[in-house]
Amino acid sequence: MPRLYLIRHGKPAAAWGDAHADVDPGLDETGQAQARAARDQLLALPAPERPRLVVSSPLRRCRETAQPLAEALGVEPTIDPAVGEIPTPAGVAHDARGAWLRKAFGGLWREIEGDLDYDAWRRAIAQSLVARGDTAVFSHFVAINAVLSTLAGEDRVISFRPDHASITVLETDGRVLRLVAKGPEASTTVL
Repeated sequence: MPRLYLIRHGKPAAAWGDAHADVDPGLDETGQAQARAARDQLLALPAPERPRLVVSSPLRRCRETAQPLAEALGVEPTIDPAVGEIPTPAGVAHDARGAWLRKAFGGLWREIEGDLDYDAWRRAIAQSLVARGDTAVFSHFVAINAVLSTLAGEDRVISFRPDHASITVLETDGRVLRLVAKGPEASTTVL
């Protein structure tokens, strides 16, 4: 069955809770090394399991994590907002996003406050991946949790803490996604 790899972006140059940070930071040096390590790990797979395509969230930290693999495969990454970061409600200012996320992280998908049906948002991410076999998808902490919670029928927003550049393996038959293996989890609670 075709494989799908969900890769969390490498360590960004600024944390999501930093009110003064760039809204779209790239990777720091550690994150760049993590991107190269993810590339090497994926290229070391047996040929039938190796991804042939690269998909990335539009955000810079994902695009920069995807770039080493895309270059090694000789492909252009497909930028797909469907695997992007969780949308912030229109009424939440950039400097209040951290508090909004912390509250959301402790709850259930159907209870997230905002102007969007976040339960439907998470299911849409999983559905967008069903036809993407043989693909490396570079995404975000919450989006990866969205996919895994959907597959598990779990309602908690956070049930898995993928580390930076963590690779989670899924299989798809073009109709159904199945979890093969979760990637390494972060050793701290700081995201």
